[in-house]
Amino acid sequence: MDKKKGITLCMCRMCPSFVDCKEEIAFCMAEPGTSGCIKKEQGCLCPGCPVQAAENFRHVFYCTRGSEAGQSHDR
Repeated sequence: MDKKKGITLCMCRMCPSFVDCKEEIAFCMAEPGTSGCIKKEQGCLCPGCPVQAAENFRHVFYCTRGSEAGQSHDR
């Protein structure tokens, strides 16, 4: 899936951890993926996100921990 489509399907803006500071969402698809604004993990909607399902991603808290690719390399 391309990033533009990912952004349209993304649930980041509804997440309890989300802080709106006008940065691009779909952190799961971005490199490095982390937000410059979100500092506290206050809940995560990633497991129910259509982007995560469509791409078979398996991690969570992309906004604070990094993209799927980044988290996959960390393990």
